Amino acid sequence: MKLRLLLGGLALVIAGAGHALADDPVKIGFITKFPVPFFATMENAAKAYAEAHPGVEIIYGQGTSATDIEGQIALVESMVTKGVQGIALTPVDPTVAPALDKAIAAGVKVVLMDNNIPDWDGRTALATTDNYNAGKIAGEHLKTVLKDGDTLGILEGVPGVPSLDDRVNGMLDGLKGVDVKIVGRGATNCTEELGISVAEDLLIKDPEIKSIYAACGPPAAGAAQAIKKAGIPNDKIVLVGFDFCCGEKEAIEAGIEDATVAQFPAKMAELGVDALVKAIRGEKVEPLIDSGAALVTKDNMAEF
Repeated sequence: MKLRLLLGGLALVIAGAGHALADDPVKIGFITKFPVPFFATMENAAKAYAEAHPGVEIIYGQGTSATDIEGQIALVESMVTKGVQGIALTPVDPTVAPALDKAIAAGVKVVLMDNNIPDWDGRTALATTDNYNAGKIAGEHLKTVLKDGDTLGILEGVPGVPSLDDRVNGMLDGLKGVDVKIVGRGATNCTEELGISVAEDLLIKDPEIKSIYAACGPPAAGAAQAIKKAGIPNDKIVLVGFDFCCGEKEAIEAGIEDATVAQFPAKMAELGVDALVKAIRGEKVEPLIDSGAALVTKDNMAEF
């Protein structure tokens, strides 16, 4: 921060540590997990924010996959070296926390987006979907179309990543009240390829399976492909996804996927970047910022 004192008509500028002034330039880093439309939308929203706020400079970085921990750590370290005052990121795994601790020790503020790092208190704020409640939206929908004795297969994301686990746990809690048997579940790393593989395994294990839930968009699209390949009529199985991306639109239009849960990635990014900029400039920000979620079906998907 620069303090300007007027003495005898002369302006003295005193440099010191602290917050940037409201009109001072701000330089931040923006890091997303891996290249899928969801994170591309987030990055585009951050770029739009920077264009609308000329004093904000943003450096961008992205990992190569949902498990690219070392890549994300390297991006954090690189941005600190480049002199950013803050970093907004979607953490790929809790093990990136030590790199963030080093950034904070260097005076960099951190805002997390999309998912939290449990038991880590270094963040200034978290801008996210409430993934547990969003998962409940999916479970409550399944509850309306399933009955006691029906079967369910689960395509998990990356087990151990809190936001993805919350999507599954929320779904299961939303489904309570209907006695549904879980016949299998498997990790997909949020990829279409593993979505196809896990779904095919479920269909082989239980050809009469009544429903499949996918915790990410690419595996949901993969499951739709597996269902179509198996020749299962649309009215014989219920497929519910999460993210409304990566082929889900086409699967819903084709009637293979019944519903999905949409997040609002652009809003999430905008809120995350805005909170980071405000924090750098010394303004108060809320520690938890919910960007919302909604159920998408063929009837309402034009709204999304």
